[in-house]
Amino acid sequence: MTRNSEAETIDRVLHYANRIAVIGLSSDPARPSFGVTSYLVSKGMQITPVNPHETEVFGVAAVDSLDLVEGDIDVVNVFRRPAAAPEVARLAVEKGARALWMQPGAENDLAAEIALEAGLDVVNGPCIMVQHKLWSLRHLTAQHSDEA
Repeated sequence: MTRNSEAETIDRVLHYANRIAVIGLSSDPARPSFGVTSYLVSKGMQITPVNPHETEVFGVAAVDSLDLVEGDIDVVNVFRRPAAAPEVARLAVEKGARALWMQPGAENDLAAEIALEAGLDVVNGPCIMVQHKLWSLRHLTAQHSDEA
């Protein structure tokens, strides 16, 4: 099986990322999950908070587990300890998600293998917000180059 470079995978995932299940999303503004997800929401992405300790984040009802998310999922974005990631990967596969994105501090090679073997795109470590900002800048720069 040929694997694409991480940069190609990131570019592809960000191109289709619209519905994102955020595992471990907190309503605490001091938590990284809150800041990153706030950015994604500001870019028009639809999120579903997945956290049994929350009732609502960003005006969206939280669910206790990934298997309770309704509808299609483009990206499962993980803000949990690495030990939780393999089970999240299994649920992402069962839900038919297109990608598993493990944030810095959530990286897990077994979870990555589970998702890759099932055909999901996998990003293991880079921050989705940072990568989206870089991706947007590249596309904006390319657009201006085409107009010149």
